[in-house]
Amino acid sequence: MLLSAGDLGAGQTIAAQGIVHGGTKYSLAGLLSGSAAAIREMPELWRACVAGTGPVDLSGARVRSSFCHLWQTRSIASVLGMLGARIGLETAPVEIAACERPAVLRDCPGPVMRLEEPVLDVPSILACFERRHRDRLLRIDAERGLSFGPADAGGAPAVRLADPAGGRPGVELCAKRLVLAAGAGNAALRERLGLAGAAMQRRPLHMVLLRGELPPLYGHCIEGAGTRVTITTVEGGATAAQGAGGGRVWQVGGQLAEDGVRMEGRDLIRHARAELAAALPGLALADIEAATYRVDRAEGRGPAGGRPEGPVLLEERAVLTAWPTKMALAPRLAESVLGRLPEPAGRHGAGGKRGEKGGCVEGAESARGPVLADWPRPCVAAPPWEEERPWSPVG
Repeated sequence: MLLSAGDLGAGQTIAAQGIVHGGTKYSLAGLLSGSAAAIREMPELWRACVAGTGPVDLSGARVRSSFCHLWQTRSIASVLGMLGARIGLETAPVEIAACERPAVLRDCPGPVMRLEEPVLDVPSILACFERRHRDRLLRIDAERGLSFGPADAGGAPAVRLADPAGGRPGVELCAKRLVLAAGAGNAALRERLGLAGAAMQRRPLHMVLLRGELPPLYGHCIEGAGTRVTITTVEGGATAAQGAGGGRVWQVGGQLAEDGVRMEGRDLIRHARAELAAALPGLALADIEAATYRVDRAEGRGPAGGRPEGPVLLEERAVLTAWPTKMALAPRLAESVLGRLPEPAGRHGAGGKRGEKGGCVEGAESARGPVLADWPRPCVAAPPWEEERPWSPVG
């Protein structure tokens, strides 16, 4: 069973740009780093899942783009970064002919590369899981409606829930394992469970949204050993954001979003206008609106506060704490979690045994039983461009 304090994916997941990295972003210095090696097989695995042939069926998820572009500016650092992107990767970028460049990249200096990293629509991925597992999802009030009791022998601490709507009696859930996969929320949960502190770190971002009549674009402008800007497109996103008018929404991240942490929204928008002028010569922004949003990347603590090279999974007294580090690495994290779980006590068919024992609801199948059948269920979170926020002209 999944207990969710908010809408599914709220925060870090729904704010992701959806690029399934294959390691290029982490090899721009010309070295196959541990991060690049850990992630380079992920594009093919995610493609199989979206096609319905992978270990998880995500055939209802949408692919925004089957590939990304890489391009550079005129700076020496950008040229060197592009060279590093070609070295030692499963998904090595391939230069495209000048006549095949999208119009928005026609005036960019140097080569424009095609990189076989798909861009997935994150809300539709969450919707796949929500439809398939709705009877196993429970909405909870993590502040006032969640507490932990003593553990049975060999089991995880009991989970006590109060109905967030206030109309039903509380319930206590007993399980063999408790998995914390709450992103930034893991820190507070671990504290309440009495687990060791300092296991998590946050690396904040301040992202930019642009909306209006923008061209479709997915990819990275390279600068040295990083990405100056990373741009992904939401088709029709401006319709949802504005209520009328159509157009597209760009999510703009990369180094821009890291630098933006120290800026207020207006200053970041001005900075984004200058960065986009350098990264995309000739891009017209006169009728485009912009907004910003902040999000923390919550991760397991890496060496000296740096990004972990792969997923992080801690196991302490029948409690697993999980951070995927990158969305693309979620399948690897899932494999690790499943490898440490015993066979579920409640795994049986629709006509199988269900019930209660000593007032403690046991097994995931009991979410379909009378105790939890009408419990509130979480929905998929609204993406950043659909939330209420101030927008202002860019030009």
